[in-house]
Amino acid sequence: MASRNPTIQPARKPSFAQRMTLMLIGVAVIFGGVFAIKAFMGKATNDFFDNMPQPPVEVSTFDTREEQWSGNAEAVGTLVADNGTDVTTEAGGVVQSIAFESGQAVRKGDLLLQLNTANEQAQLKALDTAARLAITQRDRWRELGEQKLVSRSEVDERIADAATTQAQAEAQRALIAQKTIRAPFDGVLGIRKVNLGQYLNPGDPIVSLQALDPIHVDFTLPEQRMNQVAIGTPVRLDVDARPGEPFEAKVSAIEPSVDASTRNFKVRASLANPDGELRPGTFGRVGFDLGQASNVVVVPQTAVSFNPYGNSVYVVVDAPKPAAGAEPAEGMPQPTHVVKQRFVTTGPSRGDLVGITDGLKPGEVVVTSGLLRLRNDAGVTINNKVQPAAQDKPEPENR
Repeated sequence: MASRNPTIQPARKPSFAQRMTLMLIGVAVIFGGVFAIKAFMGKATNDFFDNMPQPPVEVSTFDTREEQWSGNAEAVGTLVADNGTDVTTEAGGVVQSIAFESGQAVRKGDLLLQLNTANEQAQLKALDTAARLAITQRDRWRELGEQKLVSRSEVDERIADAATTQAQAEAQRALIAQKTIRAPFDGVLGIRKVNLGQYLNPGDPIVSLQALDPIHVDFTLPEQRMNQVAIGTPVRLDVDARPGEPFEAKVSAIEPSVDASTRNFKVRASLANPDGELRPGTFGRVGFDLGQASNVVVVPQTAVSFNPYGNSVYVVVDAPKPAAGAEPAEGMPQPTHVVKQRFVTTGPSRGDLVGITDGLKPGEVVVTSGLLRLRNDAGVTINNKVQPAAQDKPEPENR
């Protein structure tokens, strides 16, 4: 009996969709492995740097102390004249004569400068002549009108003509007066800005005039001081031109509104200046006592890190003891002190010092230099050979 050989079927190739699926799975496995390895290495690197021991930071320190500060307010101001202006002219013309010297003291109404008015004077003579003629005709026509020899309208016309010519003459006199420049108030003149024969346009400055007695100092205060300042409050003024000689002034005006952009309000204090020692534009330091004293913890301003989210200091404390069995890193000394960041509430300041109203106690040690290199619980070494300035009335050298 003959045997039957089975028919051999050819192997079926995978379809296109199956090949694409296998390829995508392979790509996902490869890239997933790459990203997983990268994430693992990144985490290991971060853990290494987070746990890597940092060498102690060398800092200077300050022992906080408690002081009683009176409620003094300080500000910077600018001296302002009681009256001050650049003398100018309303009418243009050529300078004919100058009747003052630079730096001269003048009284109100003193002649300062005369512009050429020859043409205007000639026109004034013609206008005065016409005005006299018009007045004569007006009076004559009034008599004729009373005698009923002319109409009332003709009399009114002559009266109007006389008034018009008189007004023209007065306008010409006013123009001539505008070309005669006089001091508008008592004061001291500055440096002359014009010369003989020079043509002046309306508004050109001739000379500065400043009234020096009394004199004012304008300064600004934060809105929190609005209810602490009143008219008549004594003010102490110090100027660089007279070091060590404070001047006494009194608040004479307070701006009723607060500047919306700065949240400050303007204050003006006035004082006598008979000898002209103080000059407008001078920089001045203003201080006054609010009559309120409070206890504050005093630290140097360099110890405070001023940030938008809050002010903070670094307080030095003893380093915690290492855990049992823990060994210090090779070549890394064990710090004896660490710092703790603490948020504080700052108060008034005096010179290089600032008062802390909340967050610190007297006797605590704060860092005064090297703050940018510190973080919470960082180890530090103390070196107070060089200390930042910490004076309530600093007097820097003038080099």
